[in-house]
Amino acid sequence: MKRTYLPSLLLILLTTNNVFSKEKNSTIKLDYQTEGKISVTINNEPFTTYHYSKDRAKPVLYPILGPGGKRMVRDWPIKKDSPNEAHDHPHHESLWYTHGDVNGISFWHVGEKMGKIRHKEFVKKGKNEIITNNDWYSPKGIIQCSDKTRIRFFALPNGGRGVDYEVTIIASNGDVKFGDTKEGSMGIRTHPALRLKGKVATGKAINNNGVAGKSVWGKPAKWLYYWGKVEDNEVGIGIFDHPTNPRHPTTWHARDYGLIAANPFGYSHFQGKPRGTGDLVLKNGEKITFRYAFVFLSGDNKKSGVNDIYDKWVFSDAQF
Repeated sequence: MKRTYLPSLLLILLTTNNVFSKEKNSTIKLDYQTEGKISVTINNEPFTTYHYSKDRAKPVLYPILGPGGKRMVRDWPIKKDSPNEAHDHPHHESLWYTHGDVNGISFWHVGEKMGKIRHKEFVKKGKNEIITNNDWYSPKGIIQCSDKTRIRFFALPNGGRGVDYEVTIIASNGDVKFGDTKEGSMGIRTHPALRLKGKVATGKAINNNGVAGKSVWGKPAKWLYYWGKVEDNEVGIGIFDHPTNPRHPTTWHARDYGLIAANPFGYSHFQGKPRGTGDLVLKNGEKITFRYAFVFLSGDNKKSGVNDIYDKWVFSDAQF
């Protein structure tokens, strides 16, 4: 085993920087001029915008433009009049982090009886990253927990783009329980064409274990990749679960209608275990960190090189 593993590991370490350093000359800019949102460009071309205004239920990244400037995520409900959009699940807003049971309160759904994640302050406004502090409020305005979120933006070869998304949950106001539910947590809702079913759907899905199609739901995996044709261009979305994450490899709340969410809590739903098996409790003052990445690539699961990119992301320091 040593003879095969160590050379493979060395090769990954030697090539880790290459997959990202090829794009180190790419210019990533964050525009902080507008209150409530931060626009991100790569080589002066739009990539995404971080929305964090207080009238939102949670911070989100929207829109997200991948290789060739193709839209990678749904428009609705943020943009109301986009064609071929299914008007379902209004809480599936592009790309976000929430959970459906925090001390018994849903932050996953939206409405007056649901929790809200409020931007508190910026810890850092960098050239290619932001670090924010956020508070999670109950419908009665009581803080249930807080988070420190670091979001880094990077470029990949062949027009690929990526987001490194790290969330540290902090029990800042007493004990906090992230409950056993399928409704969570690190999520994205794809462009309608990347769905596995629907009138304009062309999508396919696979995880690193080779499980494909709608069978990826509930299965543990290091990464998941959805791909299809958007305006005749074959593009895909990969979501990565970092090996340092609690309960790695994560289970996935991934649906054929375009929802892809890494969820390490919903064991009773995904694995048929007794309700509450997936609960995670932090005592007052404790914290826990989850790190993910989203990559927006050209090609199917083979041509995109998604598996190699995952390995190199894991062994990198994310200083892209």
